[in-house]
Amino acid sequence: MSGLQRSQSIVIDLDIRPLAGRIGAQIDNVRLEGDLPDRAIAAIEDALSKYKVIFFRNQGHLDDAEQERFALRFGKLVPHPTIGATKGNASILELDSGRGGGRADQWHTDVTFVDAYPKISILRGVVIPPFGGDTIWSNTAVAYLDLPAPLRRLADELWAVHSNAYDYAVKARASEADKKHFDEVFTGTIYETEHPVVRVHPETGERTLVLGNFVQRFVGVPKYDSQKLFDLFQSHVTAPENTVRWSWKQGDVAIWDNRATQHYAVNDYGDQHRVVRRVTLDGDVPISVDGRKSVTRIKTAKPQAKAA
Repeated sequence: MSGLQRSQSIVIDLDIRPLAGRIGAQIDNVRLEGDLPDRAIAAIEDALSKYKVIFFRNQGHLDDAEQERFALRFGKLVPHPTIGATKGNASILELDSGRGGGRADQWHTDVTFVDAYPKISILRGVVIPPFGGDTIWSNTAVAYLDLPAPLRRLADELWAVHSNAYDYAVKARASEADKKHFDEVFTGTIYETEHPVVRVHPETGERTLVLGNFVQRFVGVPKYDSQKLFDLFQSHVTAPENTVRWSWKQGDVAIWDNRATQHYAVNDYGDQHRVVRRVTLDGDVPISVDGRKSVTRIKTAKPQAKAA
């Protein structure tokens, strides 16, 4: 049996249902756990390469420890570089709508303000409101291919500065708790990293756009022009036909390739409570189309405000 035939036979074992034309699939009849057979993990990885984000219902048996144990099958766990992990866990990040920083309602790829940002994120629905609170993902590989040829050539040459100290004032509906969390925790250490706008995916060989809300400016391009270029490229990432939208239920799990997607948590559920917990897998330093690697230029603790 050829390698292709073996791969196809593995994938056929999973009940995979595409959810949109360009991104996203739901996989049914799988119980996620740390001791899944190797062939099941390989099948999930194959589906992730193809669909970029995959969803699983009815995984309420997972707790934090078992979520991390399952995630270890895909690589090394890595905590958030400024927030850290919840107590007793290696990489669990809790996003609680009732606390500061719990509503990720901007288009982003996770943690691109560091060089080797996570390769995979695994998100579990813990407390889900009866309506609202969907998450939308986009395919940054297809977005690149959608660019007209002259714009693809321009994107291939551009580099962007990403930072966690972005212009938080533009965030809509930011509460006082959000602002406090941003100032005291999320930006406790300031990062600035230069990434190519187009990276070569280390496993699929696809070219993907590296953009999102952590972008500050393009290297060598004035701020005004940088914003115009950013809006142009980002509009291709977030075009509706390039996205999939997931309506959460308690116990759902989403797994996405963080090197080939952006996502947006829709903040439309008011004061209802929403809690999700995320695990991230250590990534690799992006490589541009001409072979250069991303570089972190700034990593410094922010001076603490003096007490009055």
